Amino acid sequence: MRYLILSSLRKYARALRAAARPALRMAAWNALFVISGLLLIALMGEAYFRLTNPFIETNIPSQFVDGVGVIRQPNAEARYANWRDGNFVVSHTNNQGFLDREPVSAERAAAGCHIAFIGDSFVEAREVSIADKFHVRLEEMAARELPRLDIGTQAYGITNTGQINQIPFYDEYARRLNPKLVVLVFYFSDFANNITAVQSMDYVADPDRLPYMSAQKDDSGTLKLRPPDATYPQFQLPKEQKRGYAGYWNRLRRVSYFAKWLDTKNLIPLGKYPPPPAEWEDMIAQRSCCAWMLDEYQSASWHSVYRLYMEERLPSVYEDALEYTAFGIDQFKRRAERDGATLIILAATGDMGTPGDPQFDRLSAIAEPRGIPIISDYAYIVSQGNDPKDGQWDNDAHWNAVGHQWAAEAVLEWLKANRDVCE
Repeated sequence: MRYLILSSLRKYARALRAAARPALRMAAWNALFVISGLLLIALMGEAYFRLTNPFIETNIPSQFVDGVGVIRQPNAEARYANWRDGNFVVSHTNNQGFLDREPVSAERAAAGCHIAFIGDSFVEAREVSIADKFHVRLEEMAARELPRLDIGTQAYGITNTGQINQIPFYDEYARRLNPKLVVLVFYFSDFANNITAVQSMDYVADPDRLPYMSAQKDDSGTLKLRPPDATYPQFQLPKEQKRGYAGYWNRLRRVSYFAKWLDTKNLIPLGKYPPPPAEWEDMIAQRSCCAWMLDEYQSASWHSVYRLYMEERLPSVYEDALEYTAFGIDQFKRRAERDGATLIILAATGDMGTPGDPQFDRLSAIAEPRGIPIISDYAYIVSQGNDPKDGQWDNDAHWNAVGHQWAAEAVLEWLKANRDVCE
């Protein structure tokens, strides 16, 4: 009986395998076709995006300069990639390490009305060619409309810097050409960049060791300038990275054009960054200077601090940024007066708004008592019947070529009404 049962089971198993074999074979072929199809799509996508996009990542070589901080390497190729807007720009740094033309001689600058523009990413302007940058456009228009002033320009801009960080740009570079006009290009993120505590969070670094000129209060509560620290990388906290398959995807999208395109279109669901690991929390807890960073990391994104200046009321921890910003502008005012130059501010793009906008009002409250004129880029654009958003990239708040043209026109209009700064 047992033999009959086992024999029947074996026959049933053989019959089942025989019946399942075609289905398994079909499933295997189907899987092969699907995998092959996906592989073919990936290969075709990779080939297409390699042919239609000149490079994959933004790459602007940088270096640390004693007394100045981190700026770009001189005479280097700079590549900027904005996949969302299809904007790819290749330009070159000059012999000083800024994305601009080579500086003119001191004699040539002294012969005319030389203007120094100092700022962050709006002055560095990686998003457009050097020929399209607003200060170059200004120089071209002034040659036609204000030829007697003989206006020349130079730009000193490094992304993610505020006025305090930019002081060495004037001291070490701009001052050599004895500019008659110094223009600080101000964007609302400058408030955050000027305060040491917030900027240290941006670099995930000890606020006592930052890669730019910064400010700190002494025992009496007086702000003092502090030079950039070349040892800052040794004191950086480890940046939290996405783990698991998201970490592999991050590495893949740095080398694969097709993966980069998928990532740009948000077609790969990766979720949010995980909570900081325990060892990361321990490192912060051991540093009294940085303990507050953990709460900020857990409550909001790192760069949410920049957006706070668009609100009517500020959290108390960021109120100090206004004091630091005023301190930085005071430093430029003293230097301009010492060197016989005029200091003005260009409030960049629609994000700075007009009177009544919290950001603009905060800037005005600093500039007006000091007698520093503000050119509102937003006000000029609206006065010409244009929409400020048309001067920005769709997925990037920075100026496109049109925005640079409008900024140049705004400054030119101010120069026409204030020719005495040159004459």
